Amino acid sequence: MLVLLAAALMLVALGCADDSSSDEPSEPDTVDAASADTAPATTATAPPTSPTEVIVDVRVTQIPGDPRESTVSALREGMTAPLLPEPLVSPLDVLSGGPPPDGIPSIDAPEFERATDVGFLQPQEAVVTLTLNGDARAYPVQVLLWHEIVNDTVGGEPVTITYCPLCNTAIGYYRQLGDRIFDFGTSGRLYNSALVMYDRQTESLWAHYTGQAIAGALTGSQLELIPMATVAFETFLDEHPNGLVMTRPGGFGRSYGTNPYVNYDTPNGSPTFFGGTPDDRLPPQTRVLVIRHSGASIAVQLDTLSSDGVLPLNLGGTTVVALHLPGTATPIQNQQVAFGRDVGATGVFDPNVDGQALTFTRMPDAASSSGPGAFTDDQTGSTWSILGRALDGPLAGAQLQLIEHIDTFWFAAAAYDPEIELHP
Repeated sequence: MLVLLAAALMLVALGCADDSSSDEPSEPDTVDAASADTAPATTATAPPTSPTEVIVDVRVTQIPGDPRESTVSALREGMTAPLLPEPLVSPLDVLSGGPPPDGIPSIDAPEFERATDVGFLQPQEAVVTLTLNGDARAYPVQVLLWHEIVNDTVGGEPVTITYCPLCNTAIGYYRQLGDRIFDFGTSGRLYNSALVMYDRQTESLWAHYTGQAIAGALTGSQLELIPMATVAFETFLDEHPNGLVMTRPGGFGRSYGTNPYVNYDTPNGSPTFFGGTPDDRLPPQTRVLVIRHSGASIAVQLDTLSSDGVLPLNLGGTTVVALHLPGTATPIQNQQVAFGRDVGATGVFDPNVDGQALTFTRMPDAASSSGPGAFTDDQTGSTWSILGRALDGPLAGAQLQLIEHIDTFWFAAAAYDPEIELHP
Protein backbone atom coordinates (compact mmCIF):
# COMPACT_ATOMS: atom_id res chain seq x y z
CA MET A 1 0.00 0.00 0.00
CA LEU A 2 2.91 2.38 0.74
CA VAL A 3 4.21 1.72 -2.75
CA LEU A 4 0.81 2.57 -4.24
CA LEU A 5 0.50 5.77 -2.21
CA ALA A 6 3.96 6.77 -3.32
CA ALA A 7 2.98 6.02 -6.89
CA ALA A 8 -0.14 8.18 -6.55
CA LEU A 9 1.89 11.06 -5.16
CA MET A 10 4.39 10.67 -7.97
CA LEU A 11 1.59 10.78 -10.55
CA VAL A 12 0.19 13.95 -8.93
CA ALA A 13 3.61 15.57 -9.11
CA LEU A 14 4.11 14.52 -12.69
CA GLY A 15 0.62 15.65 -13.61
CA CYS A 16 1.43 19.13 -12.33
CA ALA A 17 4.84 19.18 -13.99
CA ASP A 18 5.60 21.52 -16.86
CA ASP A 19 4.93 19.63 -20.09
CA SER A 20 7.86 21.43 -21.66
CA SER A 21 10.32 19.43 -19.58
CA SER A 22 12.49 17.08 -21.59
CA ASP A 23 12.91 13.36 -21.06
CA GLU A 24 16.12 11.82 -19.82
CA PRO A 25 18.47 10.69 -22.64
CA SER A 26 17.56 7.06 -21.96
CA GLU A 27 13.83 7.86 -22.25
CA PRO A 28 13.10 8.87 -25.90
CA ASP A 29 10.55 10.44 -26.61
CA THR A 30 -2.56 17.20 -23.63
CA VAL A 31 -16.52 27.09 -19.72
CA ASP A 32 -19.30 27.69 -17.84
CA ALA A 33 -22.40 25.81 -18.98
CA ALA A 34 -25.72 27.40 -19.82
CA SER A 35 -28.02 24.42 -20.11
CA ALA A 36 -27.96 20.64 -19.98
CA ASP A 37 -28.17 18.37 -23.00
CA THR A 38 -31.05 16.08 -22.17
CA ALA A 39 -31.03 14.05 -25.39
CA PRO A 40 -31.85 10.38 -24.86
CA ALA A 41 -29.02 7.93 -24.28
CA THR A 42 -27.51 6.56 -27.47
CA THR A 43 -25.34 3.64 -28.50
CA ALA A 44 -22.51 3.82 -31.01
CA THR A 45 -22.62 1.49 -33.99
CA ALA A 46 -19.41 -0.37 -34.83
CA PRO A 47 -18.33 -0.21 -38.48
CA PRO A 48 -17.53 -3.40 -40.36
CA THR A 49 -13.94 -4.60 -40.35
CA SER A 50 -11.88 -6.38 -42.96
CA PRO A 51 -9.31 -9.12 -42.30
CA THR A 52 -7.22 -7.88 -45.25
CA GLU A 53 -4.16 -6.08 -43.90
CA VAL A 54 -3.07 -2.82 -45.51
CA ILE A 55 0.10 -0.78 -45.16
CA VAL A 56 -0.71 2.51 -43.43
CA ASP A 57 1.38 5.68 -43.44
CA VAL A 58 3.13 6.21 -40.10
CA ARG A 59 1.88 9.81 -40.18
CA VAL A 60 -1.68 9.18 -39.12
CA THR A 61 -4.30 11.78 -39.96
CA GLN A 62 -6.44 12.16 -36.85
CA ILE A 63 -10.19 12.71 -36.69
CA PRO A 64 -10.57 15.40 -34.02
CA GLY A 65 -13.33 15.55 -31.46
CA ASP A 66 -16.17 18.02 -31.89
CA PRO A 67 -16.12 21.43 -30.12
CA ARG A 68 -17.17 21.80 -26.48
CA GLU A 69 -20.95 21.74 -26.19
CA SER A 70 -23.03 24.05 -24.01
CA THR A 71 -23.78 21.57 -21.24
CA VAL A 72 -23.46 21.48 -17.49
CA SER A 73 -20.16 19.83 -16.54
CA ALA A 74 -20.39 16.81 -14.24
CA LEU A 75 -16.60 16.91 -14.07
CA ARG A 76 -16.31 20.44 -12.69
CA GLU A 77 -19.76 21.23 -11.25
CA GLY A 78 -20.50 17.87 -9.71
CA MET A 79 -22.34 14.69 -10.61
CA THR A 80 -25.60 16.04 -9.14
CA ALA A 81 -25.36 19.60 -10.47
CA PRO A 82 -28.69 21.26 -11.41
CA LEU A 83 -30.11 20.38 -14.85
CA LEU A 84 -28.13 17.13 -15.06
CA PRO A 85 -29.84 13.71 -15.17
CA GLU A 86 -29.62 11.57 -12.07
CA PRO A 87 -26.25 9.76 -12.09
CA LEU A 88 -26.19 5.99 -12.52
CA VAL A 89 -23.96 5.51 -9.47
CA SER A 90 -23.68 7.20 -6.10
CA PRO A 91 -21.23 10.12 -6.07
CA LEU A 92 -19.97 8.71 -2.75
CA ASP A 93 -18.63 5.68 -4.65
CA VAL A 94 -16.64 7.79 -7.12
CA LEU A 95 -13.35 8.48 -5.36
CA SER A 96 -10.47 10.83 -6.03
CA GLY A 97 -7.38 8.95 -7.16
CA GLY A 98 -5.03 11.84 -6.33
CA PRO A 99 -4.25 13.56 -9.65
CA PRO A 100 -6.61 16.33 -10.84
CA PRO A 101 -8.47 16.13 -14.17
CA ASP A 102 -5.86 15.52 -16.90
CA GLY A 103 -3.19 15.17 -14.21
CA ILE A 104 -2.53 11.87 -15.98
CA PRO A 105 -2.45 13.32 -19.50
CA SER A 106 -4.10 11.49 -22.37
CA ILE A 107 -2.24 11.13 -25.67
CA ASP A 108 -4.20 13.08 -28.26
CA ALA A 109 -1.71 13.12 -31.13
CA PRO A 110 -0.05 9.69 -31.02
CA GLU A 111 2.96 9.09 -33.24
CA PHE A 112 3.92 5.74 -34.71
CA GLU A 113 6.71 3.75 -36.30
CA ARG A 114 6.80 0.47 -38.16
CA ALA A 115 7.01 -2.59 -35.94
CA THR A 116 10.25 -3.60 -37.67
CA ASP A 117 11.82 -0.24 -36.71
CA VAL A 118 10.97 -0.34 -32.99
CA GLY A 119 14.00 -0.45 -30.72
CA PHE A 120 12.64 0.44 -27.29
CA LEU A 121 10.56 -2.70 -26.58
CA GLN A 122 11.70 -6.06 -25.28
CA PRO A 123 10.26 -9.12 -27.10
CA GLN A 124 8.16 -10.21 -24.09
CA GLU A 125 6.78 -6.73 -23.33
CA ALA A 126 3.01 -6.31 -23.32
CA VAL A 127 1.34 -4.33 -26.09
CA VAL A 128 -2.36 -3.74 -26.65
CA THR A 129 -3.26 -4.53 -30.24
CA LEU A 130 -6.21 -4.18 -32.56
CA THR A 131 -6.84 -4.26 -36.30
CA LEU A 132 -9.57 -2.19 -37.95
CA ASN A 133 -10.20 -2.14 -41.70
CA GLY A 134 -6.82 -3.79 -42.24
CA ASP A 135 -4.95 -1.22 -40.10
CA ALA A 136 -2.92 -3.09 -37.43
CA ARG A 137 -1.82 -1.10 -34.36
CA ALA A 138 0.03 -1.81 -31.13
CA TYR A 139 0.11 0.40 -28.04
CA PRO A 140 2.94 -0.38 -25.60
CA VAL A 141 1.67 -0.81 -22.06
CA GLN A 142 4.86 0.85 -20.79
CA VAL A 143 3.42 4.07 -22.29
CA LEU A 144 -0.21 3.43 -21.36
CA LEU A 145 0.83 3.05 -17.71
CA TRP A 146 1.63 6.78 -17.64
CA HIS A 147 -1.19 8.10 -19.83
CA GLU A 148 -4.12 5.62 -19.60
CA ILE A 149 -5.99 7.07 -22.61
CA VAL A 150 -5.05 7.39 -26.27
CA ASN A 151 -7.40 9.20 -28.65
CA ASP A 152 -6.58 7.83 -32.09
CA THR A 153 -7.85 7.11 -35.59
CA VAL A 154 -7.46 3.51 -36.77
CA GLY A 155 -8.60 2.27 -40.17
CA GLY A 156 -10.27 5.63 -40.68
CA GLU A 157 -12.36 5.21 -37.51
CA PRO A 158 -12.15 7.47 -34.42
CA VAL A 159 -11.26 5.29 -31.42
CA THR A 160 -10.14 5.59 -27.82
CA ILE A 161 -7.70 3.08 -26.31
CA THR A 162 -7.87 2.94 -22.52
CA TYR A 163 -5.81 1.16 -19.88
CA CYS A 164 -6.28 1.12 -16.11
CA PRO A 165 -3.41 -0.42 -14.10
CA LEU A 166 -5.46 -0.55 -10.87
CA CYS A 167 -7.91 -3.06 -12.32
CA ASN A 168 -5.42 -4.39 -14.90
CA THR A 169 -7.76 -3.74 -17.82
CA ALA A 170 -7.22 -2.55 -21.41
CA ILE A 171 -10.38 -1.71 -23.38
CA GLY A 172 -10.94 0.12 -26.65
CA TYR A 173 -14.01 2.00 -27.83
CA TYR A 174 -15.31 3.76 -30.91
CA ARG A 175 -15.50 7.44 -29.89
CA GLN A 176 -18.41 8.30 -32.13
CA LEU A 177 -22.04 8.50 -31.00
CA GLY A 178 -24.40 9.12 -33.89
CA ASP A 179 -22.86 12.02 -35.82
CA ARG A 180 -20.91 13.34 -32.80
CA ILE A 181 -17.18 12.71 -32.40
CA PHE A 182 -15.79 12.66 -28.88
CA ASP A 183 -12.38 12.57 -27.31
CA PHE A 184 -11.59 11.61 -23.76
CA GLY A 185 -9.38 12.58 -20.85
CA THR A 186 -8.73 11.27 -17.35
CA SER A 187 -11.03 12.70 -14.68
CA GLY A 188 -8.71 11.96 -11.74
CA ARG A 189 -11.46 9.81 -10.24
CA LEU A 190 -12.03 6.10 -9.78
CA TYR A 191 -15.13 3.93 -9.58
CA ASN A 192 -14.67 0.37 -8.28
CA SER A 193 -10.93 1.05 -8.45
CA ALA A 194 -11.13 1.65 -12.19
CA LEU A 195 -10.44 4.68 -14.34
CA VAL A 196 -13.26 7.21 -14.78
CA MET A 197 -12.94 9.06 -18.08
CA TYR A 198 -14.59 12.29 -19.15
CA ASP A 199 -15.45 13.46 -22.65
CA ARG A 200 -14.25 16.91 -23.64
CA GLN A 201 -17.45 17.75 -25.50
CA THR A 202 -19.94 17.59 -22.59
CA GLU A 203 -17.63 16.79 -19.64
CA SER A 204 -19.78 13.81 -18.72
CA LEU A 205 -18.13 11.04 -16.67
CA TRP A 206 -17.66 7.57 -18.15
CA ALA A 207 -16.74 4.23 -16.57
CA HIS A 208 -13.69 2.86 -18.37
CA TYR A 209 -14.63 -0.75 -17.61
CA THR A 210 -18.09 -0.57 -19.22
CA GLY A 211 -17.85 2.38 -21.62
CA GLN A 212 -21.03 3.84 -20.15
CA ALA A 213 -21.63 7.46 -19.13
CA ILE A 214 -22.38 7.33 -15.40
CA ALA A 215 -22.93 11.06 -14.81
CA GLY A 216 -23.45 14.24 -16.79
CA ALA A 217 -25.45 15.31 -19.83
CA LEU A 218 -24.84 11.98 -21.58
CA THR A 219 -25.77 9.76 -18.62
CA GLY A 220 -26.72 6.30 -19.85
CA SER A 221 -25.04 6.61 -23.23
CA GLN A 222 -22.98 3.58 -24.24
CA LEU A 223 -19.80 3.41 -26.28
CA GLU A 224 -19.26 0.43 -28.59
CA LEU A 225 -16.41 -1.79 -27.44
CA ILE A 226 -13.65 -2.77 -29.87
CA PRO A 227 -12.33 -6.32 -29.33
CA MET A 228 -8.60 -6.07 -28.59
CA ALA A 229 -5.85 -8.29 -27.24
CA THR A 230 -2.81 -7.81 -25.00
CA VAL A 231 0.13 -9.81 -26.36
CA ALA A 232 3.92 -9.83 -26.36
CA PHE A 233 5.52 -7.31 -28.70
CA GLU A 234 7.27 -10.10 -30.59
CA THR A 235 3.88 -11.66 -31.37
CA PHE A 236 2.68 -8.42 -32.95
CA LEU A 237 6.01 -8.01 -34.76
CA ASP A 238 5.92 -11.54 -36.20
CA GLU A 239 2.36 -11.20 -37.42
CA HIS A 240 2.31 -7.51 -38.41
CA PRO A 241 5.87 -6.42 -39.34
CA ASN A 242 4.43 -3.46 -41.25
CA GLY A 243 1.95 -2.64 -38.47
CA LEU A 244 2.21 0.61 -36.55
CA VAL A 245 3.50 0.81 -32.97
CA MET A 246 2.86 3.91 -30.88
CA THR A 247 6.13 5.57 -29.90
CA ARG A 248 7.11 7.08 -26.57
CA PRO A 249 5.79 10.66 -26.61
CA GLY A 250 8.17 13.48 -25.80
CA GLY A 251 7.61 16.43 -23.50
CA PHE A 252 5.88 14.68 -20.59
CA GLY A 253 8.88 13.80 -18.42
CA ARG A 254 7.64 10.27 -17.77
CA SER A 255 9.94 7.35 -16.99
CA TYR A 256 8.68 5.06 -19.75
CA GLY A 257 9.78 1.50 -19.23
CA THR A 258 9.42 1.70 -15.44
CA ASN A 259 6.39 0.69 -13.41
CA PRO A 260 4.98 2.99 -10.67
CA TYR A 261 2.81 0.12 -9.37
CA VAL A 262 5.56 -2.27 -8.21
CA ASN A 263 4.25 -5.60 -6.86
CA TYR A 264 0.62 -4.63 -7.50
CA ASP A 265 -0.01 -7.74 -9.60
CA THR A 266 -0.48 -10.06 -6.59
CA PRO A 267 -3.56 -12.33 -6.22
CA ASN A 268 -3.87 -11.79 -2.48
CA GLY A 269 -3.24 -8.07 -2.69
CA SER A 270 -5.79 -5.44 -1.76
CA PRO A 271 -7.16 -3.30 -4.60
CA THR A 272 -6.50 0.36 -3.90
CA PHE A 273 -9.33 2.93 -3.98
CA PHE A 274 -11.91 0.13 -3.88
CA GLY A 275 -14.82 0.97 -1.61
CA GLY A 276 -16.87 -2.17 -2.10
CA THR A 277 -16.71 -5.65 -0.64
CA PRO A 278 -14.74 -8.01 -2.91
CA ASP A 279 -16.55 -11.14 -4.11
CA ASP A 280 -15.10 -13.96 -2.01
CA ARG A 281 -15.32 -16.59 -4.73
CA LEU A 282 -11.68 -15.74 -5.55
CA PRO A 283 -8.92 -13.60 -4.03
CA PRO A 284 -9.55 -10.03 -5.24
CA GLN A 285 -6.57 -9.59 -7.53
CA THR A 286 -6.70 -13.00 -9.17
CA ARG A 287 -6.15 -12.59 -12.90
CA VAL A 288 -9.21 -13.62 -14.87
CA LEU A 289 -10.33 -13.63 -18.47
CA VAL A 290 -13.83 -12.15 -18.83
CA ILE A 291 -15.80 -13.14 -21.93
CA ARG A 292 -19.04 -11.40 -22.88
CA HIS A 293 -21.05 -12.86 -25.74
CA SER A 294 -24.67 -13.55 -26.74
CA GLY A 295 -25.98 -11.80 -23.65
CA ALA A 296 -23.93 -13.96 -21.26
CA SER A 297 -20.68 -13.39 -19.38
CA ILE A 298 -18.18 -15.71 -17.76
CA ALA A 299 -14.88 -15.33 -15.92
CA VAL A 300 -12.09 -17.89 -16.29
CA GLN A 301 -9.10 -17.94 -13.95
CA LEU A 302 -5.95 -17.25 -15.93
CA ASP A 303 -4.15 -20.13 -14.20
CA THR A 304 -6.86 -22.53 -15.41
CA LEU A 305 -6.65 -21.28 -18.99
CA SER A 306 -2.86 -21.28 -18.87
CA SER A 307 -2.86 -24.93 -17.81
CA ASP A 308 -5.40 -26.03 -20.42
CA GLY A 309 -4.06 -23.90 -23.29
CA VAL A 310 -7.37 -24.24 -25.15
CA LEU A 311 -10.79 -23.98 -23.49
CA PRO A 312 -14.10 -24.32 -25.42
CA LEU A 313 -16.97 -22.52 -23.69
CA ASN A 314 -20.69 -22.17 -24.26
CA LEU A 315 -22.08 -18.66 -23.83
CA GLY A 316 -25.73 -17.99 -24.50
CA GLY A 317 -26.00 -21.12 -26.62
CA THR A 318 -22.95 -20.23 -28.72
CA THR A 319 -19.60 -22.02 -28.62
CA VAL A 320 -16.47 -19.89 -28.34
CA VAL A 321 -12.87 -20.93 -27.83
CA ALA A 322 -10.43 -19.29 -25.40
CA LEU A 323 -6.69 -19.63 -26.06
CA HIS A 324 -3.63 -18.97 -23.90
CA LEU A 325 -0.05 -18.52 -25.08
CA PRO A 326 2.89 -18.13 -22.64
CA GLY A 327 5.50 -15.45 -23.21
CA THR A 328 4.02 -12.08 -22.19
CA ALA A 329 5.29 -10.27 -19.07
CA THR A 330 2.93 -8.56 -16.64
CA PRO A 331 3.71 -4.83 -16.69
CA ILE A 332 2.64 -4.13 -13.08
CA GLN A 333 4.87 -6.35 -11.00
CA ASN A 334 8.56 -5.60 -11.56
CA GLN A 335 10.06 -2.13 -11.39
CA GLN A 336 11.04 -2.65 -15.03
CA VAL A 337 7.92 -3.19 -17.13
CA ALA A 338 9.57 -5.73 -19.42
CA PHE A 339 10.66 -8.08 -16.65
CA GLY A 340 7.47 -8.97 -14.79
CA ARG A 341 6.55 -12.61 -14.42
CA ASP A 342 5.19 -14.46 -17.45
CA VAL A 343 1.38 -14.26 -17.46
CA GLY A 344 1.00 -15.02 -21.15
CA ALA A 345 -1.57 -13.72 -23.62
CA THR A 346 -5.19 -14.65 -24.26
CA GLY A 347 -7.49 -14.73 -27.26
CA VAL A 348 -11.17 -15.61 -27.61
CA PHE A 349 -12.71 -16.51 -30.97
CA ASP A 350 -15.64 -17.95 -32.87
CA PRO A 351 -14.15 -21.33 -33.90
CA ASN A 352 -16.12 -21.56 -37.15
CA VAL A 353 -14.48 -20.96 -40.54
CA ASP A 354 -16.61 -21.11 -43.68
CA GLY A 355 -19.23 -23.13 -41.86
CA GLN A 356 -16.74 -25.64 -40.44
CA ALA A 357 -16.43 -25.87 -36.66
CA LEU A 358 -12.78 -26.22 -35.66
CA THR A 359 -11.27 -27.62 -32.49
CA PHE A 360 -7.80 -26.54 -31.41
CA THR A 361 -4.74 -27.87 -29.62
CA ARG A 362 -1.90 -25.80 -28.21
CA MET A 363 1.38 -27.05 -29.59
CA PRO A 364 3.86 -28.56 -27.11
CA ASP A 365 6.14 -25.92 -25.54
CA ALA A 366 4.36 -23.17 -27.48
CA ALA A 367 5.43 -19.66 -26.47
CA SER A 368 5.78 -16.25 -28.04
CA SER A 369 9.55 -16.74 -28.22
CA SER A 370 9.10 -19.71 -30.56
CA GLY A 371 7.07 -17.69 -33.04
CA PRO A 372 3.38 -16.91 -33.43
CA GLY A 373 2.22 -20.29 -34.82
CA ALA A 374 1.32 -21.88 -31.51
CA PHE A 375 -1.96 -23.73 -32.12
CA THR A 376 -3.21 -26.30 -34.61
CA ASP A 377 -6.75 -27.17 -35.58
CA ASP A 378 -7.65 -30.86 -35.46
CA GLN A 379 -9.64 -30.78 -38.70
CA THR A 380 -7.06 -29.44 -41.20
CA GLY A 381 -3.77 -29.31 -39.30
CA SER A 382 -3.39 -25.60 -40.03
CA THR A 383 -1.30 -23.59 -37.57
CA TRP A 384 -2.79 -20.56 -35.85
CA SER A 385 -1.54 -17.59 -33.85
CA ILE A 386 -2.85 -16.24 -30.55
CA LEU A 387 -4.36 -13.43 -32.66
CA GLY A 388 -6.58 -15.96 -34.47
CA ARG A 389 -4.90 -15.99 -37.86
CA ALA A 390 -4.04 -19.19 -39.77
CA LEU A 391 -0.35 -18.89 -40.63
CA ASP A 392 0.22 -22.18 -42.44
CA GLY A 393 -1.66 -25.17 -43.80
CA PRO A 394 -4.89 -25.54 -45.82
CA LEU A 395 -6.52 -22.57 -44.05
CA ALA A 396 -3.52 -20.19 -44.30
CA GLY A 397 -4.73 -16.60 -44.37
CA ALA A 398 -8.05 -17.29 -42.64
CA GLN A 399 -8.95 -15.08 -39.69
CA LEU A 400 -11.11 -16.21 -36.77
CA GLN A 401 -13.71 -13.73 -35.58
CA LEU A 402 -12.51 -12.11 -32.35
CA ILE A 403 -14.95 -12.28 -29.43
CA GLU A 404 -15.24 -9.56 -26.80
CA HIS A 405 -12.97 -10.38 -23.89
CA ILE A 406 -11.17 -8.54 -21.12
CA ASP A 407 -8.06 -9.48 -19.16
CA THR A 408 -8.64 -8.08 -15.67
CA PHE A 409 -8.61 -8.69 -11.92
CA TRP A 410 -11.42 -10.65 -10.28
CA PHE A 411 -12.55 -7.84 -7.99
CA ALA A 412 -13.33 -5.62 -11.00
CA ALA A 413 -15.06 -8.38 -12.95
CA ALA A 414 -17.36 -9.14 -10.00
CA ALA A 415 -17.93 -5.50 -9.02
CA TYR A 416 -19.12 -4.49 -12.47
CA ASP A 417 -21.04 -7.73 -13.07
CA PRO A 418 -22.07 -9.27 -9.71
CA GLU A 419 -23.96 -12.09 -11.46
CA ILE A 420 -21.02 -13.13 -13.65
CA GLU A 421 -20.51 -16.87 -13.91
CA LEU A 422 -17.19 -18.18 -12.64
CA HIS A 423 -15.85 -21.09 -14.67
CA PRO A 424 -15.07 -24.06 -12.44
